Amino acid sequence: MKIIDSISQGKQFISLEFFPPKKREDWPAFFQTVQRLAELKPLFASVTYGAGGSTNVDTLEIVSRIQREYGIKTMAHLTCLGSGTGDVTRFLDDLAAAGVTNVLALRGDLPQDGSVETPLPSPLQYASDLVGLIRASFPAMGIGVAGYPEVHPEAPSLEADLSFLKLKLDSGADFAITQLFFDNSPYYSFVQRAREAGITKPIIPGILPVVSLKVIKRIVSLCGASIPSGFLAELEKANQAGGTAAVQEIGIAHARRQARELLEAGVPGVHIYTLNRAEVVLELVDGLLLK
Repeated sequence: MKIIDSISQGKQFISLEFFPPKKREDWPAFFQTVQRLAELKPLFASVTYGAGGSTNVDTLEIVSRIQREYGIKTMAHLTCLGSGTGDVTRFLDDLAAAGVTNVLALRGDLPQDGSVETPLPSPLQYASDLVGLIRASFPAMGIGVAGYPEVHPEAPSLEADLSFLKLKLDSGADFAITQLFFDNSPYYSFVQRAREAGITKPIIPGILPVVSLKVIKRIVSLCGASIPSGFLAELEKANQAGGTAAVQEIGIAHARRQARELLEAGVPGVHIYTLNRAEVVLELVDGLLLK
């Protein structure tokens, strides 16, 4: 079943994102986390896919197990930059054979280890190319794409970035999930601009609970998101006074406020970047009311 079919039922939801552990010996702990968060009954869970397809095998096995053993509809991240059409098609074939019928179509980035210096010659250079391939060759596959409330760091302008999102959705994607953000105002503005541009499909906000000042500064430097000055000052003060535990407490509370406000404003649902941290997510969603 496509995720969009469940979204279209109109009931607000929580969805989750996991990333494959780097080491196989960490898998038992990872699946314990999945088991605990399955109690939240998320609408779906997405699983990330490494740059240049570096973790596609792990992604395939993990999404299959999550869906089969924990009863959570899964969505596999799929990147195309650095991959040939044949590689992508084979992965999609494997997903379909495993009963996984949803993907998050992304351009992706080249591996940072230098194993791929330039993109391989391929018609799949952008996420819209990937969406078009999936829709044409795998019509039963549900497709999500990424949206950027604060503009993709490589986009030449806000208008161009929005046109890229429209192209992905017009090429056959069902919905968008946003990049993380820490102020809801840019999300509301982003959705309004999207509607004015003729985008009618769901745009799901992505929320990341801050658990470490060092980690979040690195994340925002890579993705182009910003941390409001007041929130950053609060995190830095907490870090000086109580270290990582104090930062995490502030970060979770902030994410909960964001999620509560978004849900009250009528968003379709909230997508939580879990960082594979069960306790953090359970605390974040405690008390949230879904309509």
